[in-house]
Amino acid sequence: MILDTTEQNPGARLLFNLACLVIVVYGVKYAAPILLPSSLALFLAVLSLPVMTFLRRRGMPALVAIGLTVLVNVAVIGVLILLASSSFSELQTQLPRYAARLQDLQTSAIEWIVTRLGLPLGSYTPTDLVNAEAIVAFAGNVVGRIAQFLSTTFLVFLIMIFMLSEANVFPDKFKAALGDFGDADRLTKVVDEMQSYLVIKTMISLATGLLIGAWSFVMKLDFPVLLGLVAFLLNYVPTVGSIIAATPAILLSLVLHGSLPQLLLVVAGYVAVNTIFGNILEPNLMGRRLGLSTLVVILSLLFWGWAWGPMGALLSVPLTVIVKIWLENTRDLAWVAVLLDKSPPKSANAEDAGVGELAEG
Repeated sequence: MILDTTEQNPGARLLFNLACLVIVVYGVKYAAPILLPSSLALFLAVLSLPVMTFLRRRGMPALVAIGLTVLVNVAVIGVLILLASSSFSELQTQLPRYAARLQDLQTSAIEWIVTRLGLPLGSYTPTDLVNAEAIVAFAGNVVGRIAQFLSTTFLVFLIMIFMLSEANVFPDKFKAALGDFGDADRLTKVVDEMQSYLVIKTMISLATGLLIGAWSFVMKLDFPVLLGLVAFLLNYVPTVGSIIAATPAILLSLVLHGSLPQLLLVVAGYVAVNTIFGNILEPNLMGRRLGLSTLVVILSLLFWGWAWGPMGALLSVPLTVIVKIWLENTRDLAWVAVLLDKSPPKSANAEDAGVGELAEG
């Protein structure tokens, strides 16, 4: 009787669906302490699955293969932490000097504008626009959040170990528990597409970080390793991430050199690297199906950042792409994946997704 009532009243059905959506959204935010490390562990597990599979095919016992796979991840992340830790400690000691230098540059700029252009900016003082204490506090907060993230690393690796240990039995579990969705071919397709996206995105991000770090070194900027690491991490967030990653390099160029040609060269290097990798190489490797519209990227950044904080913002696009892959392989929800896509599919593909009439219209 309830089902018949909702079918006859589409408004009531819409309100019911919206109420369910609110419950899901609140649950995602409330369960962040559990879901965030689980998501990180899932990403690492998906990336590491080929390594474990390779070791298993070589006749290595399951426990040994899992242990070596985890050790590879620990070694990679440990190297990144060691490379960045010295830069972080030195950065904290240099921040007051950088902030004071920015104030001097601001004072000089205001004086130039007042004397050359005659604009009424004399009422502004340096502390009105650049606050050294605020800059130091902000940077210290960022470092504190990174330290908090590192403190959960043990939990992430622990979850990852159990995910890898059950990787071979997950398809059978899904098939037994979810019926049609547990079909082995469909589940394998979802996992393969997730793995393909994460591997390509990680390789592109790694190449971006290496080139940005090398360019920062050539431009004689402080902390080239840290700048490369920031570019590597923020490359997971398209468009917005590259802009945020370039900001510290621009500020460092102003503080250290104060030269417009030097600044333009730094900006040109960032633009060239992100254009080649982000706009040319990455779309060709991933294909259209793994793309997201720009609006969806911005909204996902806001949503996951609100739900899970800075780490959620960093993982926003990978999480949204994984959700999109799952939706594409679920017949009654494929239309949602079409809305998330960068462009509407061709008529044949849309009919397969159950939206053929919409595409033709």
